[in-house]
Amino acid sequence: MITYEVNLDVDTRLRVDYLAWLRRHVGEMLKFDGFQAGLIEEVIEPAAAAGRICLCVRYQVRDQASLDDYLARHAARMREDGLARFGDGFRASRRVLHALPPE
Repeated sequence: MITYEVNLDVDTRLRVDYLAWLRRHVGEMLKFDGFQAGLIEEVIEPAAAAGRICLCVRYQVRDQASLDDYLARHAARMREDGLARFGDGFRASRRVLHALPPE
């Protein structure tokens, strides 16, 4: 199992519109092969800068091949949608995590 994590720093003036868009965006992501779950969380610690909110979206992806396919074929288009709507009103960073088996 792979976790694909997207961390977002969003202007608070965009909160309502951004969250509405993000919920739809996560739904679209879950249509891609191998994307099994998506969870939107608000980051509490560390605290966001004044006038900002921080969000974390965690997708559970079946395997690395599914994530690689998404990144190669769909990521640019999906990312462009947010940029077209919100411009520089948000910043995104991403991480990929792999669960270690229990001992």
